[in-house]
Amino acid sequence: MTHGDSVTSSTRSAVPRLKLPNQIAYLPLALTFVRQVAEQFGFDDVARSQLEVAAEEAVTNVMHHGYDAEESPEFEIACEPIAGGIRVVVHETGIPFDPSLIPAYQPGESSGMGVFLMRSMVDDCSFHNLGPQGKETHLVKYLAGEAAQEAQPAVEAAAEPAPIAEKLNYEVRRMRDEEAIEISRCAYKSHGYSFFDDHIYYPERLVELNHSGDLISGVAVTEDNIFMGHAALLYQSPQERIAEMTFLFVNVEYRGQGVINRLNEFLINSPKPRELAGMYAYGVANHVFSQKALARADFHDCGILLATSPNSWKFKGIPGNPSQRISVVLSFRYMQAPHRLTIYAPPQHRAMIEKLYASLGATHEYREAELTLPALDTEIDTSVNPAEGCAEIFIARYGSEVVHAVRKLQRAYCLEQVATINLFLSLEDPATCRLAAEFEKLGFFFAGILPRARFGDALILQYLNNVDLDYNNISAWSEAAQELLDYIRNLDPFSSL
Repeated sequence: MTHGDSVTSSTRSAVPRLKLPNQIAYLPLALTFVRQVAEQFGFDDVARSQLEVAAEEAVTNVMHHGYDAEESPEFEIACEPIAGGIRVVVHETGIPFDPSLIPAYQPGESSGMGVFLMRSMVDDCSFHNLGPQGKETHLVKYLAGEAAQEAQPAVEAAAEPAPIAEKLNYEVRRMRDEEAIEISRCAYKSHGYSFFDDHIYYPERLVELNHSGDLISGVAVTEDNIFMGHAALLYQSPQERIAEMTFLFVNVEYRGQGVINRLNEFLINSPKPRELAGMYAYGVANHVFSQKALARADFHDCGILLATSPNSWKFKGIPGNPSQRISVVLSFRYMQAPHRLTIYAPPQHRAMIEKLYASLGATHEYREAELTLPALDTEIDTSVNPAEGCAEIFIARYGSEVVHAVRKLQRAYCLEQVATINLFLSLEDPATCRLAAEFEKLGFFFAGILPRARFGDALILQYLNNVDLDYNNISAWSEAAQELLDYIRNLDPFSSL
């Protein structure tokens, strides 16, 4: 889950814009503009004040540092409606800027304080160089709770199509290039622009990914070749031995036709561009529909990742609780008979890990090992999805400084207000047997397992960064998922049992 945020179409509502001279005298007018637009979008006084503080820092940076002294051009502020909130974009055409050079803020020092303030006041703050078109600062703020459902000014909506009652004959097959636009439209109809991966909103990207073999798109179409729904297998990287079943959605009028089941079956049985050891999927725990569909496709639950997505994520026509960040149930299915492995499960989690493997149909040998770390550099693959507020850390190789390295990343992500951090440790590495306890001292706790992951079968630990989470609002459909949720809840150091 390492993709950029998606841009909301301006057709949903006009984007308010304000162009001002680059002079400090116009700062109050700029802030009044941001505050009044935020009020129109439904933000309360506290949220408006926070957004105003962040905007003040962004605009002041432009006025003081954006241009050479002899220049005095204009800058523009745009307030874009996004799913569940607002994106304030400050655009100017001044001096190029490298955001990686921003120093980390340290208490008692002024360096880096402005950026720290911005990131503290909004849900996401990012900087974008646009070459000859200048550069932008993006400030994203989400509405809280039920207010997120009214994120934009009201517009006249078309009547929702009713599900077709009669059973239809339809075909499930590979996507044709000209159908990519229908897939993007269906994604928008089902989820608005809140989908975690913005590839789905770009038809040309879908065509390219299908041609390269990184994506296998299946579509359901009626006898009259009318698009009904879509699902895909996504290879996250060339070295992956497993693929994610994702981008699953069906137009409202065709729900109840068994489309999801047939799409899943098609992807499981379709020819693959490269060897596939297994498939995994994330069933949304805001409701149980996707979890049921995965169980019917012989996927088995092996993890629960808490609070991975904002509560503004949309499920059109599907009930759910929008009051907190969305958790997911991780499910897996082997596509080849699993080889017998030597698994170094941490003793405190061995019983649960054995149970999860047994439910997947895998039999392994379990051993314990003492902690010995080589005098080598630690190798880590890490990524963050700002739109999701979620980061992933994969340990490719343990070195003597691995705990320090993870702690450093953890602190950096927390300062960036990343809500959740998922840590993947190889269960085939003897060091994992003891190192898991060291990471748990940092506040990480059990999330589950993922077989045949990037660097071997993985133990997943998770960390929540000041996330307000009510476990009673997480829907776990299977008995195994409910047992796993109870297990995780008991280990969560911040769970209010």
